[in-house]
Amino acid sequence: MGVEYLETSAERVVGRMPVAGNTQPYGLLHGGASCVLAESLGSIAAMMHAGEGRIAVGIEINATHHRSATEGHVTGVATRVHGGRTLATYEIVVTDDRDRRICTARLTCMIRDAPGA
Repeated sequence: MGVEYLETSAERVVGRMPVAGNTQPYGLLHGGASCVLAESLGSIAAMMHAGEGRIAVGIEINATHHRSATEGHVTGVATRVHGGRTLATYEIVVTDDRDRRICTARLTCMIRDAPGA
């Protein structure tokens, strides 16, 4: 997928991904690729929120695809909406190189003790 992480914290994770290699047959960024980017960013943030000895596993993701991208990169910004003891939710906004919104996603992760912790 070629995801590159640019900023990571429990509150916010930023990453980008090339459109090339992540397209559907018509040459447009695949909606599933946008979801992979969103879940990757949100999961990293949730893992950081969970802390040592705990894990975060995705339990729900939804995405609205606003427009297509055919070249360059897309950038995702995952921002924490809720960070509790057992759940963490992130909104992920994916934009193109011209800062146009491509996709808005929301990811909820369940936080559990790590196996053997």
